[in-house]
Amino acid sequence: MSLVFRDMRDEDVDQTIALWRACDLTRTWNDPVKDIAFARASPSSTVLIAEVNGRIAASVMAGHDGHRGTLYYVAVDPAQQRKGYGRAAVKAAEDWLLSQGVWKINLMIRPENAAVKAFYESLGYEINPVFCMARKIV
Repeated sequence: MSLVFRDMRDEDVDQTIALWRACDLTRTWNDPVKDIAFARASPSSTVLIAEVNGRIAASVMAGHDGHRGTLYYVAVDPAQQRKGYGRAAVKAAEDWLLSQGVWKINLMIRPENAAVKAFYESLGYEINPVFCMARKIV
Protein backbone atom coordinates (compact mmCIF):
# COMPACT_ATOMS: atom_id res chain seq x y z
CA MET A 1 0.00 0.00 0.00
CA SER A 2 1.41 3.36 -0.94
CA LEU A 3 0.75 6.23 1.40
CA VAL A 4 -0.58 9.61 0.36
CA PHE A 5 0.76 12.45 2.47
CA ARG A 6 -1.12 15.68 3.00
CA ASP A 7 -0.76 18.81 5.07
CA MET A 8 -1.91 18.41 8.64
CA ARG A 9 -5.31 19.85 9.53
CA ASP A 10 -6.50 21.14 12.91
CA GLU A 11 -8.36 17.91 13.64
CA ASP A 12 -5.12 15.89 13.18
CA VAL A 13 -3.13 17.56 15.96
CA ASP A 14 -4.08 15.35 18.92
CA GLN A 15 -3.69 12.11 16.98
CA THR A 16 -0.33 13.25 15.58
CA ILE A 17 0.98 14.08 19.04
CA ALA A 18 -0.18 10.66 20.26
CA LEU A 19 1.78 9.10 17.39
CA TRP A 20 4.91 11.08 18.31
CA ARG A 21 4.57 9.93 21.92
CA ALA A 22 4.10 6.32 20.83
CA CYS A 23 7.34 6.66 18.85
CA ASP A 24 9.17 8.27 21.81
CA LEU A 25 9.85 11.47 19.85
CA THR A 26 8.64 13.99 22.41
CA ARG A 27 10.74 15.36 25.22
CA THR A 28 9.73 17.38 28.26
CA TRP A 29 11.61 20.43 27.01
CA ASN A 30 9.78 20.44 23.64
CA ASP A 31 6.07 21.25 23.53
CA PRO A 32 4.63 19.37 20.54
CA VAL A 33 1.55 21.62 20.42
CA LYS A 34 3.80 24.68 20.16
CA ASP A 35 6.08 22.94 17.61
CA ILE A 36 3.10 22.07 15.40
CA ALA A 37 1.55 25.53 15.63
CA PHE A 38 4.86 27.20 14.83
CA ALA A 39 5.50 24.95 11.81
CA ARG A 40 1.99 25.34 10.44
CA ALA A 41 2.07 29.14 10.79
CA SER A 42 5.01 29.58 8.44
CA PRO A 43 5.14 29.16 4.66
CA SER A 44 8.66 27.76 5.08
CA SER A 45 7.53 24.70 7.06
CA THR A 46 4.83 22.05 7.12
CA VAL A 47 3.64 18.98 8.96
CA LEU A 48 2.68 16.16 6.62
CA ILE A 49 0.62 13.17 7.65
CA ALA A 50 -0.65 9.98 6.03
CA GLU A 51 -3.53 7.81 7.14
CA VAL A 52 -4.25 4.10 7.00
CA ASN A 53 -7.82 3.03 7.72
CA GLY A 54 -8.72 6.49 9.01
CA ARG A 55 -5.85 6.63 11.52
CA ILE A 56 -2.63 8.61 11.21
CA ALA A 57 0.05 6.07 10.35
CA ALA A 58 2.98 8.37 9.60
CA SER A 59 4.08 11.97 9.95
CA VAL A 60 6.98 14.25 9.21
CA MET A 61 7.65 17.91 9.93
CA ALA A 62 9.79 19.71 7.37
CA GLY A 63 11.06 23.23 7.24
CA HIS A 64 13.77 25.36 5.70
CA ASP A 65 15.70 28.53 6.32
CA GLY A 66 15.90 29.52 2.67
CA HIS A 67 19.05 27.48 2.16
CA ARG A 68 18.81 24.12 3.92
CA GLY A 69 15.89 21.97 4.88
CA THR A 70 15.46 20.09 8.11
CA LEU A 71 13.34 17.07 8.99
CA TYR A 72 11.72 16.63 12.38
CA TYR A 73 9.26 14.23 13.98
CA VAL A 74 9.53 11.49 11.36
CA ALA A 75 7.17 8.95 12.89
CA VAL A 76 5.47 5.72 11.92
CA ASP A 77 2.84 4.05 14.09
CA PRO A 78 4.66 1.16 15.81
CA ALA A 79 1.94 -1.22 14.58
CA GLN A 80 2.59 -0.07 10.99
CA GLN A 81 6.39 -0.16 10.95
CA ARG A 82 8.47 -2.17 8.48
CA LYS A 83 6.08 -1.42 5.62
CA GLY A 84 8.06 1.37 3.97
CA TYR A 85 6.03 4.15 5.61
CA GLY A 86 9.11 5.81 7.11
CA ARG A 87 10.77 5.87 3.72
CA ALA A 88 7.55 7.32 2.25
CA ALA A 89 7.45 10.02 4.94
CA VAL A 90 11.03 11.09 4.23
CA LYS A 91 10.31 11.12 0.48
CA ALA A 92 7.19 13.26 1.02
CA ALA A 93 9.25 15.75 3.05
CA GLU A 94 12.04 15.76 0.47
CA ASP A 95 9.49 16.40 -2.30
CA TRP A 96 7.94 19.25 -0.30
CA LEU A 97 11.38 20.79 0.30
CA LEU A 98 12.28 20.44 -3.39
CA SER A 99 9.03 22.25 -4.26
CA GLN A 100 10.29 25.08 -2.03
CA GLY A 101 13.58 25.27 -3.95
CA VAL A 102 15.61 23.54 -1.22
CA TRP A 103 18.25 21.04 -2.35
CA LYS A 104 20.05 20.05 0.86
CA ILE A 105 18.57 18.52 4.02
CA ASN A 106 19.85 18.26 7.58
CA LEU A 107 18.45 16.13 10.34
CA MET A 108 19.43 15.30 13.88
CA ILE A 109 19.49 11.87 15.49
CA ARG A 110 20.06 11.15 19.14
CA PRO A 111 23.40 9.31 19.52
CA GLU A 112 21.80 6.30 21.21
CA ASN A 113 19.37 5.74 18.34
CA ALA A 114 21.43 3.34 16.18
CA ALA A 115 18.38 1.90 14.40
CA VAL A 116 17.30 5.32 13.14
CA LYS A 117 20.85 6.13 12.06
CA ALA A 118 20.91 2.93 9.99
CA PHE A 119 17.50 3.80 8.50
CA TYR A 120 18.69 7.21 7.29
CA GLU A 121 21.95 5.75 5.98
CA SER A 122 19.86 3.32 3.90
CA LEU A 123 18.18 6.39 2.35
CA GLY A 124 21.53 7.95 1.42
CA TYR A 125 21.95 10.30 4.37
CA GLU A 126 25.45 10.54 5.78
CA ILE A 127 27.21 12.02 8.76
CA ASN A 128 28.67 15.44 8.06
CA PRO A 129 31.87 16.32 9.91
CA VAL A 130 30.38 19.35 11.67
CA PHE A 131 29.24 20.15 15.17
CA CYS A 132 25.64 21.01 15.88
CA MET A 133 25.56 23.76 18.48
CA ALA A 134 22.46 25.14 20.13
CA ARG A 135 21.41 27.79 22.58
CA LYS A 136 17.98 28.48 24.06
CA ILE A 137 17.22 32.19 23.95
CA VAL A 138 14.05 32.09 26.07
